[in-house]
Amino acid sequence: GAWSRVSMEASELWVGFVGAGRMAGGLVRGLLQAGKVPAGNILASAPSDKNLNAWRELGCRTTHCNLEVVHRSTLVFLATKPHILPGVLEEIRPAVGSHHIVVSLVAGVTIQTLQRLLPPWTKVLRIMPNLPCVVQAGAMVFSRGNNVGDEEATLLKSLLSSCGLCEEVPESYIDIHTGLSGSGVAYVYLFAEALAEGAVKMGMPGALASRIAAQTLLGAAKMLLETGEHPAKLRGDVCTPGGTTIYALHQLEKGALRATVMNAVEAATNRACDMAKD
Repeated sequence: GAWSRVSMEASELWVGFVGAGRMAGGLVRGLLQAGKVPAGNILASAPSDKNLNAWRELGCRTTHCNLEVVHRSTLVFLATKPHILPGVLEEIRPAVGSHHIVVSLVAGVTIQTLQRLLPPWTKVLRIMPNLPCVVQAGAMVFSRGNNVGDEEATLLKSLLSSCGLCEEVPESYIDIHTGLSGSGVAYVYLFAEALAEGAVKMGMPGALASRIAAQTLLGAAKMLLETGEHPAKLRGDVCTPGGTTIYALHQLEKGALRATVMNAVEAATNRACDMAKD
């Protein structure tokens, strides 16, 4: 039945990427390093060889023909720039069958738009990854279109879990995820830089300070995920009465760290919404 067809062994799953940029490259590295799909089952297309060379080095097959990708894949990831997508969908539309699962990574393009530009029976999902997918520590959300059943959603989730956290959400959360996680990676880099600079100011060499700052962020995040505790609880645990941490936190509160970060998430989310309307 349909289930056995979708829950195919990874060795039988043929995966295509239309567009071979940074985000697609991050996903494919996650799939390969987790051993989810053999490199020989992956076919990527892009107009020039600039990005495709890296895919060949990973052992994937490449082409300049988007239609070839659709013909030779069951699971097709769309990873083009937003303004190119309508033309690409028009081009591949005749080749899309009811057996295909089409997954869009394209920012700002709604499931409704994808369904309108593809045949009415197409199984369409939309995912929004973030850059740490490249090191299997990504945070991704996905939403499904009208024709997608639990089997396809389960298949996609099991594949993408190799790239990090993967959650199914209502499509309205995708812009929020962009502001929180897509762009949020950069807020964390800014914070890491500031932490290290504080230590440099106090006399620690920069390279060492950066490594310790990065490990501090990793450790704090890991504790949040593994304990499931509210951040405020874990923060309270670090604060000894009259100790160093509470003195530092007072300065962060004076600088309105929380309000500033909330504003940042809001600004990025609003920008993602605006870009989707264009």
